[in-house]
Amino acid sequence: MAVLPILISGDPVLHSPASPVETVDDDLRRLVADMFETMDAAPGVGLAAPQVGVPLRLFVYGYADDEGNPWRGVVINPELLVSPTEPGDPDEDEESEGCLSFPGERFPLRRSDRAVVTGTDLEGAPVRLDVRGWRARILQHEYDHLDGTLYVDRLQHAYQRTADKIERKRGWGKPGLAWQPGVDDLDA
Repeated sequence: MAVLPILISGDPVLHSPASPVETVDDDLRRLVADMFETMDAAPGVGLAAPQVGVPLRLFVYGYADDEGNPWRGVVINPELLVSPTEPGDPDEDEESEGCLSFPGERFPLRRSDRAVVTGTDLEGAPVRLDVRGWRARILQHEYDHLDGTLYVDRLQHAYQRTADKIERKRGWGKPGLAWQPGVDDLDA
């Protein structure tokens, strides 16, 4: 297993829809193992294949709730259903999120409180995740990556302007930029 570099906003693979996974083989299993290692090293709660430069429709997730109960897995070729999003402005304390591909920043973003994701795992078994709250946010965020959308693309205007300024100031927004968890001093 290896910790992979994580692409930074601006790389074309992050801004393009990913292709379906056609075959689960040893190469894909190795990729998933590396993605878990990368996510844990970052540290993050989810990681989509496009974030490590692989334009395939799969993501990993890993999160422990306040009681320490683990929630961890992989979803291949996911489909997403969400409940309607509540109208209004996002709460800066309760609805902020970050992204390993826009490292070191957090912005408030309104998401649906409930998400249902279906797909398969590495053994081809069906996966169905029906979750609420923070877990629903994680699944929506990772699913967005598979459609070429970063969470900063969904921000309200004022936050979007701030994100754009940060991207310009850090020299992001162009192909080929990445950071290495465990090596680079970034706080995602």
